[in-house]
Amino acid sequence: KAAFINFISDEEWKSIEPVSSWFGPSSLLMSSMSALFKLSMWIRHGHGYLTEHLGIPVWGSYALFGLATLFLGMVLGLVSEALGPDF
Repeated sequence: KAAFINFISDEEWKSIEPVSSWFGPSSLLMSSMSALFKLSMWIRHGHGYLTEHLGIPVWGSYALFGLATLFLGMVLGLVSEALGPDF
């Protein structure tokens, strides 16, 4: 607590460089990182639901997520192929 008060009262905060716009909270990079973290939490909660509430073994949950990943890759591949080589 004392270090924080000294930081403010001695005006040490003036010597700190501002954050680059690339790393600002509203930048595209940080918004993308936030989306990835939200996705990982969704996957974690989904895994917990499958194993705890539905009684699926852990390996079964991993297999379901693996199959979902493969299926999503196939769908995205087909969509990009349907859009043509210009995509």
